[in-house]
Amino acid sequence: MGNLLYRMRCWLERFMYGRNGTDQLNLGLLVLYVVLVVLQAILAVLFPFELISTFFSALLLLTAFFILFRTFSRNLEKRRRENTVFLNWWMPKRHAWRAWRSRVRDKDHKYFKCRSCGARCRVPRGKGRIEITCPRCHSTIIGRS
Repeated sequence: MGNLLYRMRCWLERFMYGRNGTDQLNLGLLVLYVVLVVLQAILAVLFPFELISTFFSALLLLTAFFILFRTFSRNLEKRRRENTVFLNWWMPKRHAWRAWRSRVRDKDHKYFKCRSCGARCRVPRGKGRIEITCPRCHSTIIGRS
């Protein structure tokens, strides 16, 4: 049994050599696929229409085909470009989400957004009404910490 698994692993490694495999875009598409499956299940219960089910089935099939196509593709340059475009779109959203989550979890500070330049200014909580000078553009922000 161990020899069979080893041979299968070697065959898979040889087969995947020179192919794209899984990257961040494929993982994003996989998350989209799972979200579509859950959405299809919810909508099938709420709206039992054949058209909705057919539409989601076609969308799921198209997403699965695209994931497999990208995984087994040998055109590495094009797949890398697609992944770079996806990351250039995704990473600002990811960083904004993480920054927001960090600000929400920080119970010791209050955050103000400068109206002039959009910079985030952090001050300690519990200081009452304060006037903050933005470190970037030097405009004043008046608020309650």
